[in-house]
Amino acid sequence: MARTACQSRYQERLMSAGEAVALIPSGAKIAMALGAGQPPAILAALAERARAGLVEDLRLYYLLCTGIAGGSVLDFELADRITPMSYFHGGVERALDKRRMAQGLPAVDVVPCHFSQAPRSMVEHVGVDTLVATVSPMDADGNFSLGTSTDYSLAVARKPGARLILEVNPNMPYVRGDCMIPVSDVTALVENDVGLPLLPPAPRTATDDAIGAIIAGLVEDGACIQMGIGALPDAVCAGLANHRHLGIHTEMMTPGLSALVKSGVVDNSRKQTHVGKSIFTFALGDQPLYDFLHDNPALEAHPVDYVNDPFVIARNDNVLSVNATLQIDLNGACNSEYVNGRQFSATGGQVDFVRGAYASRGGKSIIACHSTAAGGTISRITPLLSGPVTTLRNDTHIVVTEYGWTCLKGKSVAERAKALIGIAHPDFREELDRAAFAAGLYGR
Repeated sequence: MARTACQSRYQERLMSAGEAVALIPSGAKIAMALGAGQPPAILAALAERARAGLVEDLRLYYLLCTGIAGGSVLDFELADRITPMSYFHGGVERALDKRRMAQGLPAVDVVPCHFSQAPRSMVEHVGVDTLVATVSPMDADGNFSLGTSTDYSLAVARKPGARLILEVNPNMPYVRGDCMIPVSDVTALVENDVGLPLLPPAPRTATDDAIGAIIAGLVEDGACIQMGIGALPDAVCAGLANHRHLGIHTEMMTPGLSALVKSGVVDNSRKQTHVGKSIFTFALGDQPLYDFLHDNPALEAHPVDYVNDPFVIARNDNVLSVNATLQIDLNGACNSEYVNGRQFSATGGQVDFVRGAYASRGGKSIIACHSTAAGGTISRITPLLSGPVTTLRNDTHIVVTEYGWTCLKGKSVAERAKALIGIAHPDFREELDRAAFAAGLYGR
C-alpha cells in the first residue's frame, strides 16, 4: 500500500477515545490485550461510558490484567455492566475477589485454558467481536506492531468482521515478527502518548538463588530456554551468566532474558528453528526491556498458538523450560493455580512448555518451588493438592526445591513419593513419610 494511501486511511480512522468506544455496542464480547498492551485512554473512556449508563452487558476477555484495567473497566462499581472473564488471575482479580466475597458476590469468573489455546478459545468458542489494544506507531508499510502483546490479540485482529479499536502509543516498542495489523483492517485509532506499565523486579531471596543455582547447573551450553515470571526465574537467569550459545523460545520476554542476550550468553546459534532470533509472544518488565525490544532485529514476536504449541517448541533440541508451582503432591501432580481454595493465578503456558520441552530431543521440563510457604509453616510438597491439577503427574519431569532436584520420569509411585520427600523441607519429611505410608504408597 502506498505511503499516502496509508496515511489517508490512518486519518480517516483517527478519533477521540470517547468516539472510538461509542462504536462498541451493548452486548459486545471484547478481547482486551494482555499486560502492557492494555490501552489506558480507550479503557478509561469505555469505563466512563459504562458508568454513564450508555453501554451495558459487556464481557471482557483477557489474561494478565494490570492497574490500567484495574483502575478503569474492572472497577468494582461497574460489575453490573462490564463482566471480567479472566484467563489468568493476578493481583487485580484477587483484590476484586476479596471485595466481592465480602459483599456476598461471586468471585471474578475464570476461563480454564492452556495459553496456547486462548486464541481459539476467544475467537471460536467465545466469539469475541472486538479487540482493544495498544500498538506502536504505523510503519512505512501501513502496519501497526502489537509490540509487547501479540499472544491472542493477533488472532482476534484477524477474525473477519472484528472491531479493532487501537491506541497508538509512541512508547510501545516496534517489534518485528508475525505481530502486525494493517491500517486497512482497523476500525478506530486513538493517539495517546503515555508510558507503558512497568513491572519492577521481584525481590530475590537466598532460597530463590539456591534454586536458581541448581537449575542453572542443569542447563547445558547450547540449550534453548523458556523462563516464567518472578524472582525464581530471575535467579535462574543470573545463574546462567557463564553459559554460552543459549537460545530463547519463550512465551514471556523478561528483563532477565534480555540481559542474557545483551551479555552474549544468548546468541540463538544452535536452535533448529528461527536461528539467530529470540522468539516470544509477550513481554512485561522495566523500561530497559522495552527499549531493548524496539526495532531489534534479533527478536521476533509471534502468536501464542504458535509460540506455545508443544509441537513447535519441540522442534528445537535441548529445550529447557522452567515454571513454578504452588503445590506438588507425592505422585508428582502440580497445583499452580489455587491458594486457600481460591483462584490465585491460572494454567497459563505451564503445561504447553512442560509437554513441549520434554518432547524436545534432549529436552528438560523443570517445575520449581520453594519447599515451604506461609513463613515456613506449610510444605509445598504435600500428600494431597488443595486445588485443581495444573500439570498432570504423567507430565512432570524434573522437580527442584532449594534442597535439590529429582527426575520423576521412570519412577514408580512409591519411588516418586520417596524422591519428593527427599527434597522437601526437613521439618516436614517425617510427616510426609507417615502420610505416604498411610496412603499405601509404600511399606515400611
